[in-house]
Amino acid sequence: MLHLSEKPHFIYTCLMLLAWVSQYVSLSTGFELNHSLTYIWPLPHELTSGNETLTVNPTLSLSLIGKGGNFKILREGFRRYKRIIFKQSSGVSSFKNLRRIRSIYDISQMRIIVNSDSDELKLGVDESYTLFITKTGGQSTAWEAIIEVNTVYGALRGLETFSQLCAYDYTTKSVQLSKAPWYIKDKPRFAYRGLLLDTSRHYFPVDVIKSIIDSMSYAKLNVLHWHIIDEQSFPLEIPKYPKLWNGAYTKWERYTVEDASKIVRFAKTRGIHVMAEVDVPGHAASWGVGYPDLWPSTSCREPLDVTKNFTFDLISGIFSDIRKIFPFELFHLGGDEVNIGRCWNNTPHVKQWLKDNNMKPKDAYKYFVLKAQEIAISKNWTPVNWEETFNAFAGSLNPQTVVHNWLGPGACPKAVAKGFKCIFSNSDVWYLDHLDVPWEQIYNAEPLEGIDNESKQKLVLGGEVCMWSEMVDTSNVQQTIWPRAAAAAERLWSTKTALSAGNDTVLHRLHYFRCLLQRRGVQAAPVTNYYARQPPVGPDSCYWQ
Repeated sequence: MLHLSEKPHFIYTCLMLLAWVSQYVSLSTGFELNHSLTYIWPLPHELTSGNETLTVNPTLSLSLIGKGGNFKILREGFRRYKRIIFKQSSGVSSFKNLRRIRSIYDISQMRIIVNSDSDELKLGVDESYTLFITKTGGQSTAWEAIIEVNTVYGALRGLETFSQLCAYDYTTKSVQLSKAPWYIKDKPRFAYRGLLLDTSRHYFPVDVIKSIIDSMSYAKLNVLHWHIIDEQSFPLEIPKYPKLWNGAYTKWERYTVEDASKIVRFAKTRGIHVMAEVDVPGHAASWGVGYPDLWPSTSCREPLDVTKNFTFDLISGIFSDIRKIFPFELFHLGGDEVNIGRCWNNTPHVKQWLKDNNMKPKDAYKYFVLKAQEIAISKNWTPVNWEETFNAFAGSLNPQTVVHNWLGPGACPKAVAKGFKCIFSNSDVWYLDHLDVPWEQIYNAEPLEGIDNESKQKLVLGGEVCMWSEMVDTSNVQQTIWPRAAAAAERLWSTKTALSAGNDTVLHRLHYFRCLLQRRGVQAAPVTNYYARQPPVGPDSCYWQ
């Protein structure tokens, strides 16, 4: 007998199986491209295309022109995308003498023109690019691929788009590029397009984090918000305070400063910022494993002890050490979900300190957050705080503060009305650990909702989807992130006018992008399952699930 709690899932499974059987019976020729759609994710700002199919030479060469032509990031990026594009055509076949080997290709060279001689990666760096797939001119029948950009990071975005135009043809066993000639002029809608990864609730090995960064680049996301530390574990090495990572789960689940530096450097080669988060004063119980004086008492382990200079000296030491690792100008100070009453009020020395300073717990909370902001600003960081700080004492926050929305809709309109910048992460739609939120809701969420004034709209830096890891580890993280994160990625990159007219065409394209992720080794889950990251309900093509 089924329990009541099991019935919805049972009914859903039956309906999915019926849908699969119906689809399977009617399926005869398999997935076919809808040639009226553009299979580039996210959709470019502006494009035109033709109807010719070209072949791409597996020995595709690179010609770099302009001030930025010598950057290692660009040369490595070209080699990386070349490996992706020609993954299936680079092997040795025992049968190659039995079939015609192509010796003439339509596209044999990629020209990239870079106008800037700087590879500095800052928020708002120019990521625009113009991509041409066109005939060389004159009487020649040859074609050329040209990417023209201001920065190397625009070139990386253009290479991603070029790679999505290319597809391996199993009949000719060659890489083809359809719908040529192409003219694509593209740029991001928002400067900040992020993914939060929580490595405190579960530890993720460095190579797993790198694979997630790679997958972000495929969807043109550009900020990894690294929620490194929380109450459950403190996995990061802090040289000034070496006992802090005693709060890690085990001695094997840690990040050395070298590990963190490698992750930041790896991300930069993909044009991705890494924003670190050190959440204070709450979510910090793990700190006291190594330094128990940070706890108000053994029975009250967070918020951190507001009364001691040692608390703020240690915070300053942490910030000094990790500032050497994280060059990104934004730094997340948390400030959310602080239980300010029960702990501090019930700890005698804290209670006395509050009385001596004529403070209530809410005043001490403000004091702590503002002091942490001062320390971060002294290290040349711009502070980011979760929206509780804005809701509690907006008038006291440093004017540089970036307000990070998560408690449903409405925070960004209020924040920008007061002159603050804002990041959109409405937990109703952009928290990926909410497995019952379908891709459509993620796709249709609008960071500028409720903000009509154009000057105020510019204060919204962008948004991020959040991968909290209470129920996620290496075994299921990628299929929980993808493909739903791609829905937010297109919302953050593509203009409203460029986006598909309806969700039916978006779904067709999202199926295609999910399969592209899988071909690149990303364990992206089926798009339309009722709960995210569930396995397929039966046999079928990647392009239908």
